[in-house]
Amino acid sequence: MKIIIVNGPNLNLLSIREKEIYGEISFEDYFKKLIKDYPHIELEYFQSNVEGEIINKLHETGFTYDGIILNAGGYTHTSISIADAVKSIKTPVVEVHISNILNREPFRHVSLMAPNCVGSIFGFGLKGYSLAIESFLK
Repeated sequence: MKIIIVNGPNLNLLSIREKEIYGEISFEDYFKKLIKDYPHIELEYFQSNVEGEIINKLHETGFTYDGIILNAGGYTHTSISIADAVKSIKTPVVEVHISNILNREPFRHVSLMAPNCVGSIFGFGLKGYSLAIESFLK
């Protein structure tokens, strides 16, 4: 099984920014834990602050991988183009958010991605990524 995690803007700053929301662990360190926890899965990780690069990665992996875990960050609420890319590919996508987007500012309550994803996980911290992986195993 081959799964890629695609993280959007500012997620490269985990462990640095807003620790009360995002925690104190970098995504790179958490990704090492995922690799240990799921040795039977080929896991990849991609992060970009650039909308077009996220779209390109979805196009590149969206027809051959078994699953995509997408945390589009702030683009979740603004990017019709990323939402269209998710809709256009064949690989199932699970949307993940570290924070509970419904407990935050009103503009974060709407996900443009969700209608095109097989599911959404939010509010469980970094554990949301492992929950997404588990969803692909069932």
